[in-house]
Amino acid sequence: MSIRSETDAHHVVRMTIDRPDRKNAFDAELVAELTAATGSIDPAARAVVLQSEGDAFCAGADIDWMRGMADYTFDENLADSRGLARMFRALYDLPMPLVARIQGAAIGGGAGLVAVADVAIASTSATFAFTETRLGILPAVVSPYVVRKIGPAHATALFVTGLRFDALRALEIGLVEAVEEPPDLDARVEALVAAILAGGRQAVNAAKRLVREVEGRKLDDVTELTVERIARARVGDEGQEGMRAFLEKREPTW
Repeated sequence: MSIRSETDAHHVVRMTIDRPDRKNAFDAELVAELTAATGSIDPAARAVVLQSEGDAFCAGADIDWMRGMADYTFDENLADSRGLARMFRALYDLPMPLVARIQGAAIGGGAGLVAVADVAIASTSATFAFTETRLGILPAVVSPYVVRKIGPAHATALFVTGLRFDALRALEIGLVEAVEEPPDLDARVEALVAAILAGGRQAVNAAKRLVREVEGRKLDDVTELTVERIARARVGDEGQEGMRAFLEKREPTW
């Protein structure tokens, strides 16, 4: 198995890509395993941390997988690409926050995993690139997530050049949320997870969903939606408990 999935006492799921000898690169088996592992996550989980073993986060497509693709027919390529798209969509559709821990190279589809995460924390030793055009192909499947994360201008520049960039540049363009020295990476990830756990589960998930509901829409089209969302949250169990805890100067029960 190339994917390990473990849930801790705080209901945080840690999915680990465990293929360090291949730089955690994708092949059909890994794509299927990651899709299945994502689909099996308990909806009551508080957060998901996506991480990997070894010195690379994910080097994109495995060379042997690519060698096989070279002989695929158009229909075989469609089926293969749909499998990859299902994996990214499964990660994107998680109701709880998805946190990516980036310790090393994230190339091609590996950089796509960074983009699909709600929050990504990178080591200063991490590097990134969308190198598909240098192979005569496109970063097509990951493009919706990349454009959403960093915007069309940065996405265009990175897609057409295929240039590698470092963690600080990834931070500048919004691909990652924070950058830490390698010894401090895990502590920063755990601090972020703790911050997520400090909020109510329903509220945290609703906040993630809210961004997608209002993104790109006209103000007049979302005003009533936002009014309804906050009113419903205030009268809900979590809202009542959270506000009472604040007023009573105590920790909420969640």
